[in-house]
Amino acid sequence: MGPRRTALALSLLLGITACGGGGNTPESGGSEADRVTIGLIPIIDVAPIQLGIERGFFADRDIELTVEFAQGGAAIVPAVMSGQYQFGFSNVVSMMVARSQGLPVRLVGPGVRSTGEQGADFNGVAVPADSPIRSAAELEGRTVGVNTLNNICGVSINESVRKAGGDPARVDYVEIPPPDMPAALDTGQIDATCMSEPFLSAYLARGNRTVASNYVDVAPDADIAVYFGSEELLRSDPDLVERFTEALAESHAYAEEHPDETRTVATTYTQLTAEQLAGVTLPRFPTEFNRESLERIAELADEDGLLREPIDLDELLP
Repeated sequence: MGPRRTALALSLLLGITACGGGGNTPESGGSEADRVTIGLIPIIDVAPIQLGIERGFFADRDIELTVEFAQGGAAIVPAVMSGQYQFGFSNVVSMMVARSQGLPVRLVGPGVRSTGEQGADFNGVAVPADSPIRSAAELEGRTVGVNTLNNICGVSINESVRKAGGDPARVDYVEIPPPDMPAALDTGQIDATCMSEPFLSAYLARGNRTVASNYVDVAPDADIAVYFGSEELLRSDPDLVERFTEALAESHAYAEEHPDETRTVATTYTQLTAEQLAGVTLPRFPTEFNRESLERIAELADEDGLLREPIDLDELLP
């Protein structure tokens, strides 16, 4: 997706409208497979989808799944809302913000979950080895890099700061593309950053450190990202949605049981090498939602002022 289309998608999302544009519509008939398009971000988190395609989990359920990669949810959400994509991938806070603003998004399956282990998660608040910052409370008055403002990174880091006795209102967040985060720390452009794999393990291998496992601080076994569709699709073709979620669950279970294959398949759609992926901490790939964690994240997002109004999870969950 080019810069102009991405910018347009972002503006439409922020304006709570869906962009137009034709695309694939599932076509059922006889024994023909439904042609389905899913919008993904080219990161390790979506490796189970690729495994599911390779292993035939979607084809077994009469789904011919096509993957379209985008830079982020700003492009994926409008495409799902318009029917260009049938399903998409996004972090949970962005979904909650969209729902609170009136977009008819509905979750269809979990994406990735925190490992739940302090200091051993697939994401953390990273700082240089010689940084004076020793705890999340000391992020007050500091500049912290996040991939996107007002999403799971900021909400979770705010909670880390609160738990450490600091004031999250005094943290200055700036957007930094994930590949640029290590260099931004090295040059002093930022003081800390919300860093995920595969960048995190490579950064820590250079002797640097983390001051918080922000996803772990949010809730035990926190759901961080999800797959979603539109209310219209859930209403008009529940059978397709059910078959998709079944294939997704089988793909996640397979990825959990075969971490080496999960790492290997990620080399086919990212620019990462097998060597780079060998030492990364994989997220967990759940087959069911952790509702308690979603409730807590919704509370935190509301507390941080990101939601236009509190959301009803029953209207967001399938």
